[in-house]
Amino acid sequence: MHTVLLSILFAAVLFGGVLVSMHIGWRIGRKRLLALGEDGQAGLGAIDGAVFGLMGLLIAFTFTGAATRFDMRRSLVTEHVNATGTAWLRLDLLAEPEREKARDGFRRYVDTQLEIVGNSGNSGNKDDVLAGMARLSSIQQEIWEILIQAAKNDKTLPLSQTVLPPANEMFDLSNTRFMAARQHPPVEVFLMLGLLMLVSGLMAGYGMAKAERQSTLHLLSFAAIMALSVYLILDIEYPRLGIIRIDTFDQAMIALRASMN
Repeated sequence: MHTVLLSILFAAVLFGGVLVSMHIGWRIGRKRLLALGEDGQAGLGAIDGAVFGLMGLLIAFTFTGAATRFDMRRSLVTEHVNATGTAWLRLDLLAEPEREKARDGFRRYVDTQLEIVGNSGNSGNKDDVLAGMARLSSIQQEIWEILIQAAKNDKTLPLSQTVLPPANEMFDLSNTRFMAARQHPPVEVFLMLGLLMLVSGLMAGYGMAKAERQSTLHLLSFAAIMALSVYLILDIEYPRLGIIRIDTFDQAMIALRASMN
């Protein structure tokens, strides 16, 4: 199933689960209040505070991590475009026929990059992405062999110092981008966060036991905030699949490809 659908489903299930847990907590609290009176809730504040504090800490941890990785991925896209543009300009130093061969390789390299990005953001098909990465690796090797041969043939210019370093940086940033796109917290972290939210809902409902009827406003508000918080974290964590995206940064690579024609 598409990752964004899983995120929506998880948030929706969490919304309903928090509502149910708050109702269950309220019913348990009402029974205990009727059986033991006011003394039934004595000393529970410390436990409630610990659970809510742990939930807030985990929300902050996952949100901060997702936001940091989001910024890192945007920065890597910019650095990769800059490195590719620099390497492309340095190809002017090559003699023919290596120059045109290298340029053709660069065009196919950028086309494959954009194809992989499109598959990652639209279809989400892992097989297509892996196939694209295999082609990209082959093109990288082809370009490198062309540049090495050109450096060996041309003794008048220090090609090994002017052409090879930016090409190597371009390849390294490409690999770094794809590795960064795969960096996510373990699923267990999100499951633990969901469990803490359900337990917090249970305790919040228990704390409302003195009221004969629960406040619908507070029930819906608490459940909605919890669910939306989790969805926002997941949306930032997968920036090519949800509402918050980094696709606009790909326009720089598209513009660079257009300049290669």
